[in-house]
Amino acid sequence: MGRAGARRFAEEGAHVIVSDLHEAAAKETAALIQGAGGSAEARQLDVKDLGQVASLFDDVERDHGVLHILYNHAGIPGAAGLDMSEEEFDLAVDVNLKGAFFVASKAVNLLRRAEGKGSIIFTASVSGIVGSPLSPLYSMTKGGIVLLMRSMALDLAPSIRCNAICPGPIDTPMLPQFFGRDPGANVSDLISGFMGAVPLGRPGQPEEIANAALFLASDESSFVTGVALPVDGGYLAR
Repeated sequence: MGRAGARRFAEEGAHVIVSDLHEAAAKETAALIQGAGGSAEARQLDVKDLGQVASLFDDVERDHGVLHILYNHAGIPGAAGLDMSEEEFDLAVDVNLKGAFFVASKAVNLLRRAEGKGSIIFTASVSGIVGSPLSPLYSMTKGGIVLLMRSMALDLAPSIRCNAICPGPIDTPMLPQFFGRDPGANVSDLISGFMGAVPLGRPGQPEEIANAALFLASDESSFVTGVALPVDGGYLAR
């Protein structure tokens, strides 16, 4: 989803700073953008590391002086159920909540320079709006993202808009990870069963999330802030 969003922004003329925990993945995304005639640079970033987060935005300030859009997308499924180690709990909170909070907070000063066009887009989940019986920890972190986004929307208006995309099941390598965390799980059966609750009857595509992100980044959504936008094939309409 992050790669699709980066490529979609670049198609519209943005210079994209692609960050990823894995530098090779960031470079691959930047190369795809450049190969299509777009503008991008790659950065390795562990959102759990506040020093790395601060360094990234220091470099953005030095090299560009302003930031218009923050697509605050990093996240992991985390452990399933209630029986987990403290280390597993901390990892999910550090990536999904702490990382999102500090990446957003460090970006604010640069976004204020965008002359009223600054936009923060968080990635939450349908599990941040309704509970997930399989993954309470994931629901907790993504529910926290929704309230963080709403609080920041109030605090930063009118100069910066803040919204969150809440994807349903999306056809990415992470989808089977959600359903394969318990030993012996039949992943294909679990995914098929979940799709029965999606009115459109299929998983979404990364490009469909990217188009929602483009809308929230653009002037087409200039009167939209504080919104948790489901992109879920109708899952939450039940």
